[in-house]
Parts: sequence; structure tokens; C-alpha cells
Amino acid sequence: MTWPPIDLSEFLQAIRETALMLGVGLTTSVILGGLIGILLFLWSEPLLKRNRALYLLIGGTVNIVRSFPFVILMIAVSPLSRTLVGTTIGPIAASIPLSVAGVAYFARLVEIALSEVPKGVIEAAISLGATPRTIVRRVLLSEARAALVLAIAALTISYLSYTAAAGIIGGGGIGDLAIRNGYYRFQTETMVITVAGLIAFVQCVQTSANWFARKLDKRK
Repeated sequence: MTWPPIDLSEFLQAIRETALMLGVGLTTSVILGGLIGILLFLWSEPLLKRNRALYLLIGGTVNIVRSFPFVILMIAVSPLSRTLVGTTIGPIAASIPLSVAGVAYFARLVEIALSEVPKGVIEAAISLGATPRTIVRRVLLSEARAALVLAIAALTISYLSYTAAAGIIGGGGIGDLAIRNGYYRFQTETMVITVAGLIAFVQCVQTSANWFARKLDKRK
């Protein structure tokens, strides 16, 4: 066996492509998905700005996006990718369907995290005259910050599986390298190394998130 058992330049390029997809997709998902998740919670909460019509409309749209298998979603969103970046191939183009899927997924995670904030805390803030914006910033996000850290970790880990699927449309990345070289070309060493790297990354993300969440959790 030759050493190293994998083309390092190709492996590093795959890491850069995966990092690019993660960076663009996660940033978009956390910002837009977080905003939508906050609005969904506000529209569903009788104590704040309940709006059943908007909740059903936006919540239904989120459910529709989440119901798509990611491979099908990539194909469905390909016209949008071509419009925004001029192509449907490459990590930037793959970041578009990744972002769409991530926004919907993270929005629900944020809504769930905020719904776990005790109602008594919200009622106390309202009784003190706090506005909905102040309640969101000073109460909801503060009380739910540990859950939100875990939600971001879950989103990051899910994105790894999405980036592997993105290789089907030429998105590149570590998953694409594993499929293209490890599976189709029967390079077992490539498959083992890439899978081991993905496992190590997931373990690092989850362990770090668990530690950070424990530090932020006021109940412990």
C-alpha cells in the first residue's frame, strides 16, 4: 500500500468545499431560520402576538419544505440556484438547497426551544411592562440559550449528511469524495478515512455543544 493511502490535495480540497457549504448554509439557516422560529413561537403564543393565520401559513410552508427528501429538494431548487449563482454545480450552488432545507429545519428547532421557556417567566415579564421585542431578547433567548446551542449542533450534524447528498449534483465535499472515489472506484482506504473524519467531526461538535450547553443552562 502506498502512503498516504489518499490523495492529500484532493482530500484537502474536499474539506474546503465541505467547509464552504457548511459556512454558507449554517449562517443562512441560523439567521433566517432563527428569525422564522421566533416568529412562529410569537404567533402561537396567546400571551404575546398570537396570529393563527400567519402561524398556519408560515408553519405550513416550513412543513412542506421539511417533507421533501433532500435529493428531491436539490432538484426542485436547482432553478433558484441557477438564478442566484449562475450554475447548479459546485459548493456555492449546493449551498442554496442546503440553506433552504436548513432554514426550515432550524426554524422548528428554535420554536421548540422557545416553547420550553416557563410560561411564568413570560407572564412576569409582561406584568413588568416588557414589550414583545424585549421579551424575545432578554427573556426567551436568554432562557433558551442552552437549547439553542444544542439545536445549532443538531443542525450542523444534519448538514454533514446533506453535503454528502449534494455530491450527487456536483456539490463536491468530503461526502462526494467518499462516494466518488471510495465507492465507485473501490478505494476502500478513501472510504475509511473520510468516514472516520466525519465521525470525528460529529463527535467533536456534539461534545463541545453538550459542554457549552451545560455551562449556559441556568437550571444546573
